[in-house]
Amino acid sequence: MDEKVVRNIFYFKNYYLDFFEKLKPEVKRKFNWTLQLIATIDRVPSKFFKHIEGTTGIYEIRVEVGSDIYRVFSFFDKGRLVILVNGFQKKTQKTPEKEIELAEKLKKQYFDEKERD
Repeated sequence: MDEKVVRNIFYFKNYYLDFFEKLKPEVKRKFNWTLQLIATIDRVPSKFFKHIEGTTGIYEIRVEVGSDIYRVFSFFDKGRLVILVNGFQKKTQKTPEKEIELAEKLKKQYFDEKERD
């Protein structure tokens, strides 16, 4: 694949990687495909990447495999750097509030640590 990168993807600490490690191989493949899509196309369909209303710039990366639905929260730094944080398997219609709160907390922690460096 010789695609042009329009966004870099970065993992904050091990939150995403710990989640990813526990996934089935077919779900890992779909996540990798979806992240490749986010990194290389200008306009990512909202089916895969969508802003969460009522948040301070938290986005969800959405992956479906069979009847299973997975989400990973992320946010932007400098417009072109996507920072991945917590992931979970979605079991209800509504996104769990505690997952959104965790994403907001991790985003704040990321920028606080970045300021100190």
